[in-house]
Amino acid sequence: MSTPMVQLAAPSGLLSLVLFVIAVALLALLGGGFWITSRIKQSEPPRPRPEEQPHLPPEGAVREVQENREPDEVPQTPKGGRPLTPYELSNMHTRPSTAKERPRWSKGSSGSFGGGGLGAH
Repeated sequence: MSTPMVQLAAPSGLLSLVLFVIAVALLALLGGGFWITSRIKQSEPPRPRPEEQPHLPPEGAVREVQENREPDEVPQTPKGGRPLTPYELSNMHTRPSTAKERPRWSKGSSGSFGGGGLGAH
């Protein structure tokens, strides 16, 4: 082995100093992170007290309303007229249906594409 290689392989105080500086920098970074998060947490409003929490209305819990709804009719274009663009159509609203019977799928149908049923036969 030559003399320069022996000098490079010999333990150096410089390597220890670099590792110490990296360790101090990491500790400073972690401490700064904790300091910043504590400042952010102090600037947030306090948690609500129990009396500020939402309460049930006097009538009690709100229950689900189950009803049949039907869509509004799509406007028909006159014969020979130009078709409507999506921008000319309004939001399609629904209204309560007069039918009280819920729509059902046909017998033997799964009700969805690829749902695993036999389909309509």
